[in-house]
Amino acid sequence: MSSFTAFAQTETAPPSAAAPVPNSSPASALPASPRQLFPGLFEAVQLGRVFPDNKTFVDAAPRQRPATILAAWQREKSQPGFQLKAFVTAHFDLPTDGATPFKTDLKAGLRQHLDTLWTVLARPAAPAASPADSLAEFRSLLPLPKPYLVPGGRFREVYYWDSYFTMLGLAEAGKGPLLKDITDNFAFLIGRYGFIPNGNRTYYLTRSQPPFFANMVQLLAQERGNGELLRYRAALEAEYRYWMHGAEELKPGSAAGRVVRLPDGALLNRYWDDSDEPREESYAEDVAAAKQSKQPAAQFYRNVRAAAASGWDFSSRWFGPAGGLGSIQTTDLLPVDLNCLLFNLEMTLAEAARTAGQLAQFRSYRAKANQRQQALLALCWDAKAGWFQDYNWQRREQSPVRSLAGVFPLAFGLATPEQAARVATGLKTSFLKPGGLVTTLTATRQQWDAPNGWAPLQYLAVEGLARYGQPALADTIANRWIRLNSRVFAQTGKLLEKYDVVNVNRPAGGGEYPLQDGFGWTNGVLLRLLNRENTKR
Repeated sequence: MSSFTAFAQTETAPPSAAAPVPNSSPASALPASPRQLFPGLFEAVQLGRVFPDNKTFVDAAPRQRPATILAAWQREKSQPGFQLKAFVTAHFDLPTDGATPFKTDLKAGLRQHLDTLWTVLARPAAPAASPADSLAEFRSLLPLPKPYLVPGGRFREVYYWDSYFTMLGLAEAGKGPLLKDITDNFAFLIGRYGFIPNGNRTYYLTRSQPPFFANMVQLLAQERGNGELLRYRAALEAEYRYWMHGAEELKPGSAAGRVVRLPDGALLNRYWDDSDEPREESYAEDVAAAKQSKQPAAQFYRNVRAAAASGWDFSSRWFGPAGGLGSIQTTDLLPVDLNCLLFNLEMTLAEAARTAGQLAQFRSYRAKANQRQQALLALCWDAKAGWFQDYNWQRREQSPVRSLAGVFPLAFGLATPEQAARVATGLKTSFLKPGGLVTTLTATRQQWDAPNGWAPLQYLAVEGLARYGQPALADTIANRWIRLNSRVFAQTGKLLEKYDVVNVNRPAGGGEYPLQDGFGWTNGVLLRLLNRENTKR
């Protein structure tokens, strides 16, 4: 069964059985990030490339209070022989991957490897620190009340949209308790901060990621019944408020944060970050890139951060006519994928209201979903190309870039049968490669472009094609992806963050950091597709 808008038809709990509203606090009461805690020292470390990866310092834990460390830095930095790296390592505990040393047993096979990785990538609950822990507020890792899984490699924290695709594998592996723990953690984050941040780090508290929380709740509902919709309803509503904040006051043709009101009054959403400064975890990269852009620095940083909020950091999908990262225009675009996800959130909230017997709210959310669907089909469907493309609300025209975001309307059921057939043709003729589906049709050296393929997009394409009666193409994509993952595993003992689907004998590349292994969403999607193939035999 698809996990998209496919609600369990089991007996549901009465409204009184719903969980209490999440404990919330003002969104403005956010903990300080590393750059805020260590002004001057932060810039010196990041711009000085003390560590090859800018993420190292922001994940480090200070051994003294910031004022003590900053005072020591001011005293020592001008002394003869001062070495900044030695200073940092003396005053901070540098991060590790946190996992037990792990060596792949190739003889045990791929499925055993997948089962083992749930333990390798697992992290225990990190509850709020005790009063005796005087340095807790100065660490960038945000506490979570339940155990969770990390993606792997340099990604030492939970990530929002990664987690849904990891959870698909947990569901296949029969790990229901951990599935619920992860969902509870995201409900906790919504209650604490008013939204789900990119990851549980202080430096991610200015943005979210593609909103898959409704899909997580649906996944639980498939196993436990629609009572889960009531249990998480308050969190779902809070996430919706976050994405729609400011919509009521918007005039036609204007935008506020994450929401845009079109000239005809319809509402659609865009990716957005509340900060217009360089990303702390990629500070040196952003500062250098801003110097190559013709945009004002604040505008460039906002667009870069918005692309990070999309999860597609980076892709030609976000670039302007001039091309290249310097032309990035993320906030000008109404993304197909984001608006399909918010359609799904509205439909989930409608079903939660129906389950609670609140028909007026049910009709209200269904109307919002219908309006979003009509706007998306009107603006994002390119009949000539036979593809769903992002819409530039500033220029009032479609983006010319075709990407795999175009499969989201199929996965979430927004497309007409005729449109789905055209998308299927486009996938087969343009995107299908020896290892699966390529992310875009352009090679730019950005990691979310050709020749790379990513597990979540393969899965969404397979789900969307199956939903619209295209099983043969869905099977072809799934089989090619499984073969590529399996071959690389047999050669290296690893499952990777992304793959080169065009040149299947070459590792994927591009992006700001080396290729990562682990890897949460690859594991989850692969197990899901493997089991899908078994059920078809």
